[in-house]
Amino acid sequence: MRAYELASDKKQYMIDLRRHFHSRPELSWQEYTTTKKICEELDRLSIPYNKLPRTGVVATLEGAKKHPVIGLRADIDALPVKEVKDLPFKSLNEGVMHACGHDSHMSMLLGAAKVLSEHKEELGCTVRFIFQPAEETIQGARTLLDNAEVMECDNFFAIHIFPYIETGGISVEEGPRFTSADTIKFKVMGQGGHGSMPQDAVDPILTSAAVVNNLQSIVSREIDPRDTCVVSICSIHSGSASNIIPNNVELLGTVRTFNPKVREVLPEKIERVIAKTCETFRATYEFEYIFGTPATINDAKSSERAERAVRKILGEEGLVKYEKTPGGEDFAWLLEKKPGCLAFVGCRNEANDQKYALHNERFDLDEEAMVNGAALFVQYVLITQSEI
Repeated sequence: MRAYELASDKKQYMIDLRRHFHSRPELSWQEYTTTKKICEELDRLSIPYNKLPRTGVVATLEGAKKHPVIGLRADIDALPVKEVKDLPFKSLNEGVMHACGHDSHMSMLLGAAKVLSEHKEELGCTVRFIFQPAEETIQGARTLLDNAEVMECDNFFAIHIFPYIETGGISVEEGPRFTSADTIKFKVMGQGGHGSMPQDAVDPILTSAAVVNNLQSIVSREIDPRDTCVVSICSIHSGSASNIIPNNVELLGTVRTFNPKVREVLPEKIERVIAKTCETFRATYEFEYIFGTPATINDAKSSERAERAVRKILGEEGLVKYEKTPGGEDFAWLLEKKPGCLAFVGCRNEANDQKYALHNERFDLDEEAMVNGAALFVQYVLITQSEI
């Protein structure tokens, strides 16, 4: 099977799908018309499927052998971003946009499904096409852990379109690719009073400022400098007037690391700093550490197979190295359970103004990259089916 040539033949099919999805984006757990469209395409391809409990689909294509079972995953939700770029297929849903490329992820996976279904006789495995909801809220993949069809997979493979790599380049390195993404939520509680008489109050704003500063000592003094760690307070809410010391301050932050062992110790360290700082300033606190997605870590053997797949479809020049990135990706839930790989597929084309970051209101992608992604899905299956 000539994966790249066959994917090239499906280029217009994928472009039409991508533009359909792009103009009709839906937020996490609201992907109803998106799910309907995916099902319509699977029906046309005669690939049987089961809908997931809320939104999303798992489809199955059986080849000559039932095993191994290879899971190919695409996320399907959009973001609460107002699109400003005046594309002919601009979002019709005001304030909602496919600013992370999930429209292309679905289209590439359907393109790969079309290729594989038309050449089913060359399949020596079962392929599961997983159209997953709610990636942007890092919830969807976790719900798949209870799905028997998904967890029957022996290996997982996913693609993230990547505007930081030129079209034609693909990164599939082994090891960490995205950090874990956890949330800290806490309240600093003082005693309100008049702004001119702070001696009669317990100032939660002053205490919170000290907490925010002191939390950075964890990163700089308690974590090995060879390990990436980020503790960022991104939301602070308190107060009602310029001369009133409030009773409470509410804070939200994000915590990131590539190292699962570092992640294990961070909740205790963070709470200790909050507790001791509040004690110093005579305040009290409430603290919650919310575990989100773990770090996304590519399995070595899966990455090596993906490298061979890239070389097969694009040649040696198609294989590029890209440093791991501190974003979060809930595909990590699946990679914790089974071996697999996440690929960064380059889609940057500055000449066409396709150069903006993921989640940016002007994000767009070079649609030529979808040929590379669909071909990679197909070639990965062809290589993997005989090796696991």
